[in-house]
Amino acid sequence: MNNFVKSHGLGNDYIVLDIEKINFKLTPKLIKKICHRNYGIGSDGILLLIKSIKADFGLKIFNPDGTEAEKSGNGLRIFSKFLFDYKYTKKKSFSIETKGGVVRSEVKTKNSKVELVKVEMGTAIFEAKKIPVYTKKEVVLKEKLKIKNKVLTFSSVSIGNPHCVIFTNSLSAKTAIELGEIIEKHKIFPSRTNVQFAKILSKKEVMVEIWERGAGLTKACGTAACATAVSGYINELIEKRVDIEFSLGKLSISIDENNSVHMKGPVSDIVNIDIKL
Repeated sequence: MNNFVKSHGLGNDYIVLDIEKINFKLTPKLIKKICHRNYGIGSDGILLLIKSIKADFGLKIFNPDGTEAEKSGNGLRIFSKFLFDYKYTKKKSFSIETKGGVVRSEVKTKNSKVELVKVEMGTAIFEAKKIPVYTKKEVVLKEKLKIKNKVLTFSSVSIGNPHCVIFTNSLSAKTAIELGEIIEKHKIFPSRTNVQFAKILSKKEVMVEIWERGAGLTKACGTAACATAVSGYINELIEKRVDIEFSLGKLSISIDENNSVHMKGPVSDIVNIDIKL
């Protein structure tokens, strides 16, 4: 039996698997098949529960193109709900090890089911070498990038995974699709990058369109929300507590004096069924 749970955070959906309860290996080819919207189950990625010696639980995150991601904010909220709702833990606060570092998650329940999750996402990193970004500068804030005869101003930050944040007065999914993949694979980003186009609505509200590395245009992304918030704050554009808005809802982000980022938002199950391979 290869049981899986499919859940979403503001429309960003993931399939959750327990490595101890599947009888197949998650190869890149199989990941692509499972995540395919027409020929598979369909999702923005796969979350795999594994053992950890550093935290209460271990998590591997796979993009729909078969590559492994360091961290996912929506994925962590979905994974946290999975752990509590399906009786892997009775605790409402626990640690999770990801490729991008160990985080702490706290769940809020209604009728014994998780509906809201708060995650301590870790400290934002602006050093170019650690993100990484190929540049002679130590940090990448308000830098210029020429794409398709357009000169874009961007800031780069890592929230355990790399992000390129572009603040703009005009926001559209069309622009994210047109420029997102080019920026993701630009030579200055050796590990590729997630790309956010962000429009500031107020000091406490930002709307975002996301091109996610390895996934393309997505409805929402937790690490993207964190990266947008901390980039806006460090550039003195917004306050340290801000709502990042997507088409299906919002995530609340807060930043402390050490640039440690906290994310809070909803999560919902879609289906619980067996994989037929």
